[in-house]
Amino acid sequence: RLEVVVGGSRAKTVLAINNRKKPLDDVRVRRAISQAIDRKAVIAGAADGLGVPIGSHYVPGAPGYVDTTGVNPYDPERARALLREAGVSTPLELSLVLPPPPYARQGGEVIVSELAKVGITAKVQNVEWAQWLANVYGGAHNYDLTIVSHVEPFDLGNFTNPDYYWGYDNPKFNQLYERIRNSATPTERNQLLGEAQRLLADDAALAWLYQPQWVTVARKGVRGLWQDMPIFVNDLGAISWS
Repeated sequence: RLEVVVGGSRAKTVLAINNRKKPLDDVRVRRAISQAIDRKAVIAGAADGLGVPIGSHYVPGAPGYVDTTGVNPYDPERARALLREAGVSTPLELSLVLPPPPYARQGGEVIVSELAKVGITAKVQNVEWAQWLANVYGGAHNYDLTIVSHVEPFDLGNFTNPDYYWGYDNPKFNQLYERIRNSATPTERNQLLGEAQRLLADDAALAWLYQPQWVTVARKGVRGLWQDMPIFVNDLGAISWS
């Protein structure tokens, strides 16, 4: 009587990095963090296996998507080398602030374990949403690392705002984003979107983890259910019975 639909979302679950703070302002340290993390292990531990690895702030199924998971692949040995190149003494202690959702708390356990293997000690702080919004997302941006899922379908513009909570600031990206906003054709726009994804991945602005997959259970005969959901909800106006 029932069907199970498993599809992609526009959400991006990330390990956000506070680009303002030393030594996280060094791209080699951010790359080391990214390369210390096995995305598939995080998906298994945080999302019951329901996710697709991503390497930048864009997801499979979105127009202009390119696969950037190979830019900072899982490579603990290379991660340790990058920390040495950056002159970082280990163990490096960093705060890891976790909001309440299970994907953050459970994913945090995996990430703590993996960062420890390369000489990074992540000190976990479990907080409620009000604290996270006041002190991590807002206020003094009092954190080193945090896990959160960004569910907005198109939010690359946040990387043009140096006051946003992760503090990324790259004039080259700002110029590229303006070209995306003013692109004349879908082909041109998609090409520029690919460049933007690669630039963010090269900068290791964040440590991207995975695209969450949404599960929908419906009676057979329902028509119009989205498999890959461009927004966070189903459009009930487009659903009918056969």
